[in-house]
Order: sequence, then C-alpha cells, then structure tokens
Amino acid sequence: SQLQREGVSWETGNKNTKTSEIVKKMVAEKNTGELQKCFGSRMEFGTAGLRAAMGAGISQMNDLTIIQTTQGFCRYLEKNFSDLKKRGVVIGFDARAHTSSGSSSKRFARLAATTFISQGIPVYLFSSITPTPFVPYTITHLKLSAGIMITASHNPKQDNGYKVYWENGAQITSPHDKGISQTIEDNQEPWPQAWDDSLIDSSLLLHDPYVTINKDYFKDIQKHCFHRNINKETKLKFIHTSVHGVGHEFVQSAFKAFDFKHPFAVPEQKDPDPEFPTVKYPNPEEGKDVLILSFALAEKEGAGIILANDPDADRLLVAEKQESGEWKVFSGNELGALLGWWIFTCWKNQNQDPSAIKDVYMLSSTVSSKILRAIALKEGFHFEETLTGFKWMGNRAKQLMDQGKTVLFAFEEAIGYMCSPVVLDKDGVSAAVITAEMSSWLATKNLSLSQQLKAIYEEYGYHITKASYFICHDPKVIKDLFENLRNFDGKNTYPKSCGKFKVSGVRDLTTGYDNSQPDQKAVLPTSKSSQMITFTFANGGVATMRTSGTEPKIKYYSELCAPPGNSDLDQLKNELDELVSAIEEYFFQPKKYKLQPKTE
Repeated sequence: SQLQREGVSWETGNKNTKTSEIVKKMVAEKNTGELQKCFGSRMEFGTAGLRAAMGAGISQMNDLTIIQTTQGFCRYLEKNFSDLKKRGVVIGFDARAHTSSGSSSKRFARLAATTFISQGIPVYLFSSITPTPFVPYTITHLKLSAGIMITASHNPKQDNGYKVYWENGAQITSPHDKGISQTIEDNQEPWPQAWDDSLIDSSLLLHDPYVTINKDYFKDIQKHCFHRNINKETKLKFIHTSVHGVGHEFVQSAFKAFDFKHPFAVPEQKDPDPEFPTVKYPNPEEGKDVLILSFALAEKEGAGIILANDPDADRLLVAEKQESGEWKVFSGNELGALLGWWIFTCWKNQNQDPSAIKDVYMLSSTVSSKILRAIALKEGFHFEETLTGFKWMGNRAKQLMDQGKTVLFAFEEAIGYMCSPVVLDKDGVSAAVITAEMSSWLATKNLSLSQQLKAIYEEYGYHITKASYFICHDPKVIKDLFENLRNFDGKNTYPKSCGKFKVSGVRDLTTGYDNSQPDQKAVLPTSKSSQMITFTFANGGVATMRTSGTEPKIKYYSELCAPPGNSDLDQLKNELDELVSAIEEYFFQPKKYKLQPKTE
C-alpha cells in the first residue's frame, strides 16, 4: 500500500535511531492509526514554509524531513540564483527541542547548513539562538540569496517550523512555495554527505554572523531613538518576559541601545526552556494567562508597563497598569494605533519639508483595524492594506522602498509590528523598545498609553474591534456556508442587509469580486483555495469572514469606524455588539451549520 511504500522509503533514508525506534514500536504494536498519521501524507510546504509536530514520518518535523526539505530548497535556489555560491544563505534557530525524537531547532539548523555546504554554498549559521527578525535582517544586511529560520513561534511545545525568506528579506509568496514543493518531491533521497553535520565545522564556507549582526542590528534600530535624554531619566519601570523563548538578552540589548535602564526580566521565564513550564500555551495573544508572573513581578517592583514577546520574539504584547489598579492588556489593533501615531509623530518632527509626506506609506493587513487609514486621510500620507500576514506587507514594503518611497510602519492585529524598514517582517524586539520610548515621552506629558489611545480615537475617530471564530471540522459545511453568502437572495447575489444593518459593499477575495471597484474586480490578490469575504456596512462597520489556513476555524474580524467627534464609546460598543450578533445569526447561521462557538 501507499502507506507501506512511504514508510519503507522514509526508513531507508533515516539515520536517526530515536525516530526509527518510534516507527518500529508502532509496527510491532500494529498501531495503524499512528502509522497513518505519520505516513499518510507529507507535510505541505506553503508560503510560511513548514509547521508541524516533531516526530517520526513524512508528516512531521524530523532530521530526514528537514534534509529532504533543504535539498529541495537548495535545488530551487540554484535554479533561481546564478550567484548563489557567491552570496549564500543565512540560517537561524530558536530554542525548541523534543527529547523523544532527538529533534531540536539547533539540530535541524545544522542539518540544513550541511545540505548547502555539501553543494559548495556559503552558509551564515548563527552559533546561538536568535529572534526570528534577525534572519530577514541578515539577508538584506549581507545581501544574501535567502534565509531559513527554524522556529514554531508561539505554537505548542511539540511543534517546530521551517520559515523561508527570499533575497528581498521578506517571506516567500506564491509561486515560490509551489516551486519549492516540487523540488522537495524530486530530492527525497538524502545526498551522500547529508547526515554528516560534523563536516561543516571545519568548512571555510561556514560563517557565524552572531557577533556582527548583534552589533549592526542594534546600531540600525537606534535610528528610531529620538528621546535619548528622556529615556535616561525616565521614572517608568518596565517588566519584560520572553515566555521561555529567545527574547531576553536581545530586549536587554535594545534597551541599552536606547539608553534605558534594563527592564526587569521575569526570572522564571527569562531563560529558554522548550518545555514552557509556566504557561499553558506560550502565546502572548492568549493575554492575561501568559502574564500572571509578569503582573506579580510588576506589583513587587512597582512597575507600570509589561512588555511580553512570543518565544521567537517577533511579536509583542503590552499591558499597562491603570489608575484604578487594574491592568489593561492592549489588543494588537490598539498598539498598532499607538505605534502608528508615535512613528508618524517622530517622522513629522524630523521632516519639516511639507512635500515629503507624499512619499510616506503605512500598511496593515486587511483584517486589522483601519485606524491607520483614518490617520493617513487626515495627515496626508498613504495607507495601503494587504492580504493577511507579514509576507504580504514585507513584500509590498520592499516594492515601495524600491520606488523611493518611505515605509514608516506596518502592523497586523495578531500583535505583529514592523517599526523599522531594516526588518521586512514583524519584529518584537524593536517594537518593545520603541513602545518603551513612546511611554517615557508620554509620561513627561503626564499621559499614559491608554489616555493617548483615547486621544488618538478622539482626533481621528473611534475604531473599535471585535474578533472571534466558530469551529467546524467539515470542509463541505464550510464551503456550503460561504456559497450560501454568494447566493443569498438567488444565484450570484450577496446579502443586501444583515438583520437591521444595511450592507454597502462586498469584497470576495475567493472569487475576485469587489462591488466598490468600477470593473467589480478586487485589487488585492485572490485565492480560490481559501474563503474570505469582507462586508462593509452603511453605519461604518466592516466585517471579514475567513477560513484559517492552519486550524478548523471560520474566523471573523469586525470593526466599527466612527468619524471624529462621535465619542459616545458605550453607544458605539453596543452598536458593534449588535452588528456582531447579527453577523453570527444571519451570516454564520450556527444552528443550521452545527458550528461550535469559541470557548473561553
């Protein structure tokens, strides 16, 4: 059978005794369910690269699948870059490890490096853990052909990932993923030296960029430090947690680069630990659960602001103690509003020439708040939205920069921020220290972050958001739900209203329809393989419904954008709640489609 063929071929190529033992045990116990899970289908290489559990077989991350993936990626790069042997690639890794399969991010990174070096290609392999943003930074800084980061970011501890960047320093987009998939398929058999990672240590093709990049990155982000004296003197105290990931020493270095005193590090979470012992999920997006130890340390030290990175330090969560003694945890959209306002304010203070603004851009993803659009309209710079994910924002930012434009900032609601064009991806290290400088400057005006957020909303219009999801394991049901929206009042008609709310616009990025465009065609790229429809409402509401690429979820993101002057927040919140209830009832129809609501 197919399963046996895959199993035999994987076993023949595999030299890792731990994963071999796992498979032998499954065979001996006739555990067909587990064997099916491990050998039923190969991990799919998508635009985010790979992400899966560590373990045996073709569906999981292990030494052999890493070798096969890198052999395919290597052949694909050889096809695309005639000067690959001159330029080379960078490889970084986080601190993840999985004892039972002998897997670790460092081990995977060394095997990937072996693949390239065996083909005469220079490799810049970090000698120690680094934040994910260091890989895209190194590509552009050293003008390399590509980069790989071995990380599963904020996923559960058993997972790992293989994230790929192109020569422009942004994550790959289609059709590279398809091309790489094909070359992985064609290069399954390990090359002669594939398993001998000791050969790289004496190779002249191996370089360690750790020291240089640590020096140059922190020098580069100092361009975003505008208030060194305030930072030196500030009475504010900051707590930082790296949630058992890589962030600790890098955020300490960033604070030093901006002349701050060190933030207090949460002692139980500052050192990397692949077991993530103090948190249920190592994902700061989960909010307060991940911050329990940070709150306790803040109370002890009398600190008012908490900065939390995810385990690969590309995302940032911020919380602030309010006058009431409660803590406010800012959503990704709220911190996006604050950082966008701050970075624009700093730019304006540096650039007195009024004509310069016509070349200034900010970006956010289409499911994120439209607050930057409101600021851009009033201040005169450009705002663009992209598809969901930093691969789109990074690539678009690079295009704009190549045209001589200034890209000041990009963000997505999933707590990702690009505050400096030296990294064309989200970066939780620079975002942490820039947030600290913004907080310190505001403190000199007796303002807190939450007071400033309110001031932004009062000046540019309240933007309040609400997002959630339904769980559905049946792809057919999901398809039926979206097809129903496309044929709502007869064939090829979208809803004209949702309960009492009038629909004023529809954009369907699955089919490419957009009724706000003169030719009814969407401007953003479309994809038939995922579902995504955005409804605009006459009351200033916007709601996007989309499927998740990685989970059995139908997600929705809603926002009510009020014009400046309409500052009755309670009334706006009630209106958004009513709109969301109507969307759930009329568009999702959870009873009809037997959808499970999100459980808290």
